Amino acid sequence: MTNSSNHTRPQISPPFNVVLVEPEIPPNTGCIARLCGATDSILHLVHPLGFKIDDKHLKRAGLDYWSQVKIVNWPKLENFLAAQDEGRLHFLSKKVKRLYTAVDFRPGDFLIFGKESKGLPEELLDLYHDRCCLIPMSNPGIRSINLAQAAAVVLYEAIRQQG
Repeated sequence: MTNSSNHTRPQISPPFNVVLVEPEIPPNTGCIARLCGATDSILHLVHPLGFKIDDKHLKRAGLDYWSQVKIVNWPKLENFLAAQDEGRLHFLSKKVKRLYTAVDFRPGDFLIFGKESKGLPEELLDLYHDRCCLIPMSNPGIRSINLAQAAAVVLYEAIRQQG
């Protein structure tokens, strides 16, 4: 039997960044906030949000971990993009061909996800076509995977690549 206190947490510096562009479903954002807290990643919320930040479902999904999460709010997507190094941006979309596993992620990168109902804007995907990747799905009858699941899949691949 192992003692959990013997496990060391990997320190990734600088941390990864998870970016939600206009998220709509509070529990998804709450789960992603918890994921960011668990991995010492930074959560960026690009407004407008489809809910109030004090939503009880959002808070419940994060439980009592909110004090452990660094959250950065952006008034709109243009503000966020103008403040970033383009080479550190990775846009996730089902509308592209390159697999997320083909990307070389580096600490400090931004993993950018669109809103649940529409994903990222087409013009953004066109503009940053070389910075886009997807999580493959084999069943064409499934429209998409849950946003929180997608964020976890890609974030943990980025962390795995760091050894």
